[in-house]
Amino acid sequence: MEKIILYYKFAPISDPDAVRLWQKNLCQRLSLKGRIIISKHGINGTLGGDMKDLKEYVKETKTFPSFKGTLFKWSEGAGDDFPKLSVKVRDEIVTFKAVDEIKVDENGIVGGGKHLSPQAVNDLVEKHGDEVVFFDGRNAYEAAVGKFKDAVIPDVDTTRDFKEELNDPKYDEIKKKKVITYCTGGIRCEVLSVLMKNRGFKDVYQIDGGIVKYGEKYGDNGYWDGSLYVFDKRMGTKFSNKAKDIGECIHCKGKTSNFENCANKSCNKLILICQKCYSNNTCSNACERVMSLA
Repeated sequence: MEKIILYYKFAPISDPDAVRLWQKNLCQRLSLKGRIIISKHGINGTLGGDMKDLKEYVKETKTFPSFKGTLFKWSEGAGDDFPKLSVKVRDEIVTFKAVDEIKVDENGIVGGGKHLSPQAVNDLVEKHGDEVVFFDGRNAYEAAVGKFKDAVIPDVDTTRDFKEELNDPKYDEIKKKKVITYCTGGIRCEVLSVLMKNRGFKDVYQIDGGIVKYGEKYGDNGYWDGSLYVFDKRMGTKFSNKAKDIGECIHCKGKTSNFENCANKSCNKLILICQKCYSNNTCSNACERVMSLA
């Protein structure tokens, strides 16, 4: 049986290059595919492969003192959902271009939001109602197919856009509220919550394990609506057969969760297309004309 694991750990790494070599050799020996990023701040990975090999990977990775308490999240999928294995050293394990604002110690990231379990998220909303605001820590296209109810969706195309976006006065009115940040597995919110607190947000929270863990507990019976965009060839996953399609087809505006890349390879824009309109898998009239001439 094959699975996918998602994980991250903020912890000081004195020699990221040595960790990269160890992790690459370990994954190659276990025939795992996926992506691992290592920096002086820690590790961030998504890997697919045989469950037995993934369990061995988890066991061996936890032997490294800095990674001892890493939380590994299991998801449906396989090694072939990834084109190859990539293990790289970067300045950040999630790219906000905010190296100067991030500090890490043996307990993780310093100065971030308060961690909430999925149950604690629901308890906070039920207790404080409108004083609680969900804040999406992902890119806008991810929010197009799934989000928490009444969430604030920032106008960002990449995580690098958040530093400037958070300075917008439109967020001033929620800075005194209880803000729950969320993202796929939790890692982006670790950094985002620091950036928010540095910019005047007073009471910031984040969901332990992100949307993945919330969906595992509540499926589609909680505050989550829609499907979850994922960064492999699946492009999306749902928590139950009750999941709604909340995205809009680029052509007919019908409800869909199906992402495709524009058929015009020179464009390749990620777009939502329903099954009815799939024969025209282009993002615009201009790209449609290009494809008609091909």
